[in-house]
Amino acid sequence: MRIVVHGQQAFGQAVLQKLLDRGDNVVAVCTAPDKEGKPIDPLKELALEKDLPVHQPASWKTDEAEALMASFEADVCMMAYVLLFVPTKVLDTPKYGSFQYHPSLLPMHRGPSSINWPIAMGATETGLTIFWPDDGLDEGPILLQKTCPIGKDETLGEVYFNKLFPMGVDAMIESLDLLKDGKAPKIAQNLDQGSYESWFGKKEAKLDWTQTAQQLYNVIRAANPQPGAWTTHGNAELKIFNSSLGVGDGAPGAVIAIDSDGFEVAAAEGSIKIGRVRADAGKVPASDYVSAAGLKVGDVLGH
Repeated sequence: MRIVVHGQQAFGQAVLQKLLDRGDNVVAVCTAPDKEGKPIDPLKELALEKDLPVHQPASWKTDEAEALMASFEADVCMMAYVLLFVPTKVLDTPKYGSFQYHPSLLPMHRGPSSINWPIAMGATETGLTIFWPDDGLDEGPILLQKTCPIGKDETLGEVYFNKLFPMGVDAMIESLDLLKDGKAPKIAQNLDQGSYESWFGKKEAKLDWTQTAQQLYNVIRAANPQPGAWTTHGNAELKIFNSSLGVGDGAPGAVIAIDSDGFEVAAAEGSIKIGRVRADAGKVPASDYVSAAGLKVGDVLGH
């Protein structure tokens, strides 16, 4: 099969590497345009190293982009982490169309922050979907799905890098092999049984200490490492990363204990033990922040 790899970053690079290791026929690589002042994209770097043609359209909504995809005479386009919208006329240009990786169990958590949201909502399971994209937002028919647990203490970074990333690379290859064997299904999504959430950004990562400790802990885990859960201490923003659940009691947002490991903050029910933060001095152990910022028992965060 003549394969186009369309993607970016480490995930796109890993998919391309696996295809090349197997001897698959990759005829072109497409990735996002370069960003001034940013390092070269890892997928582009590997493609250039292997002397593969690299294309970086700023938009896929043009006649030129459609002609570009047609010029590859591809059997399939494998979309490995694509953020630019690709219209159906381009998706359908390869002989067998295009399939795409999405890190949630579609139709649940359609949208751009599909790993953050299940963690923030307290889910104990998530997964990935390989699907046939269309002009909707993650709404195309499903080819393949894989599930994985979300550990009670796992962060966004751990769920992605330890589970959804390696599982996703393997699922992309498995999907290709199903297609080669004529066994790649197209199972319609029931969108009424799913959900769509937009970006999990700074607004969503703000900590409301009147929530329960478990709710806050879920948000902290869902935002670690990006965008970083945050609160305020005095007039300064304070991002919170490594933490654990506590059973302390006090007014919501009040610092109720300080020790060599960090500090503890009361929530509506229970407390959060904070071990690592980021403030003006960068990401540091919470105990260092206590000393540098003069944090003391009785201080109230978020006010």
